[in-house]
Amino acid sequence: MTVRLVCLGIVASWRLATGQGGGWSVTPAAPTVGDTIRLERAFPLRDGWQVRAGKLDATDAVEPLADAAVLRSADGWVVRYAVVAWKPGAHKLALPPLWLLGPDGRADSTAGGTTTFRVASVIPDSLRSPSPHQDPLPPLAAVALAAGLLAAGVARRRRRPRALEPAPPVPLEREVPDTRWLAAGEPKAVAARAIWRLRAALARALPEAHPALDTGECLAVVERARSDAPLRELRELLEQLDRVAFASAHGTDVAALSAVARRLARDVAP
Repeated sequence: MTVRLVCLGIVASWRLATGQGGGWSVTPAAPTVGDTIRLERAFPLRDGWQVRAGKLDATDAVEPLADAAVLRSADGWVVRYAVVAWKPGAHKLALPPLWLLGPDGRADSTAGGTTTFRVASVIPDSLRSPSPHQDPLPPLAAVALAAGLLAAGVARRRRRPRALEPAPPVPLEREVPDTRWLAAGEPKAVAARAIWRLRAALARALPEAHPALDTGECLAVVERARSDAPLRELRELLEQLDRVAFASAHGTDVAALSAVARRLARDVAP
């Protein structure tokens, strides 16, 4: 019995290997680039034998669309691969091995073989190999028309600039007095303007005492550069104005501080 089963397996494998089930068929007969191509092969097996197809690997030109389909037929089994080709021309594709499974648990394999098919290009031959005898007049006419339209558009856009009338002088508004700001309840605005006026005067007199410095750094620059400057008065005034501007000093005579700031700004101005 063992010898008989071995012989049956050898005969079935031999039938697969010699292609008695037929070679691979290709449909459609004349595929083009991008079409779905079906590769089929029939295996007339009986007595409970089954076929399992291997996985087809992709190449640079041919790519499988899905796993192999194994279908039951009247004579046995049909193995089908769906592929797509991305390059025109002839393609020789090696199919993966096929496994033969017996009803008693035995297994065998056979080579899938190769198949050859040709794929046509979707670009017509007339476009790939244009005729050298073409009339040059239409392209030249199109170029001349485009150049004429471009020149007309440029000439139309290059108009002479219009002479604009000078803008009327805008009268400068007078500075709002401190009394109005204080009457409106804005002592911070008065203090901020006094600080800006004094710091601007110091920056004009000493460019290194620019407004980006804080109060301490500014006074240090003034002390190094102008020993005759009223440093103590400047320090006390700026510190008081800073406290008013940051709402940390209440009941301060902001108008008097602003007047002192005006006087010191005139004194330190170049």
